[in-house]
Amino acid sequence: MDATQPIAFAELTIVAQREEQDRFAELVTRQSRFVFRVAYAVLRNPADAEDVVQETFFKLHRTGAWATMEDECAFLARAAWRLAVDRLPKRAHGPMIERSVASHEQDVLHEDFAARVHRLIDALPEELRQPLALSAVEELNSRQIAAMLEIPEGTVRTRIMRARQILKEKLRHA
Repeated sequence: MDATQPIAFAELTIVAQREEQDRFAELVTRQSRFVFRVAYAVLRNPADAEDVVQETFFKLHRTGAWATMEDECAFLARAAWRLAVDRLPKRAHGPMIERSVASHEQDVLHEDFAARVHRLIDALPEELRQPLALSAVEELNSRQIAAMLEIPEGTVRTRIMRARQILKEKLRHA
């Protein structure tokens, strides 16, 4: 055995590690905005969404799962979505207390249309809001959303349709 073989093997290992780090850095650069948008769609808070981005990429790097991803966007969206949902405050399952009609009318009079729509979207039940946000904001298709939420594709389409119906009805009465 030649004395230069261990040195060559060590150098190859270092080169391979650098290449792997470079590929991971490219993934982070390429997909961090997308992961942020997915997390923000769930959390509606930029600081929490940024924390989810960091946690998502940290876990992917630590486990090495990023190296075997087949559908990069779907994989990252699912990972970020799970972490974001875990950060949601635990809500009581009872009905929310409605503000007075007069207060609601004043809000409607003072807010622009986009703000009203965002408020109405935020008031949707989570099971309707998340598919709608992922479809409209993140421009994911129903197949990708179904994979993320682990529900049938038909259920995704039904929930998006139902969320849009609710929004349309509430905007009509606002």
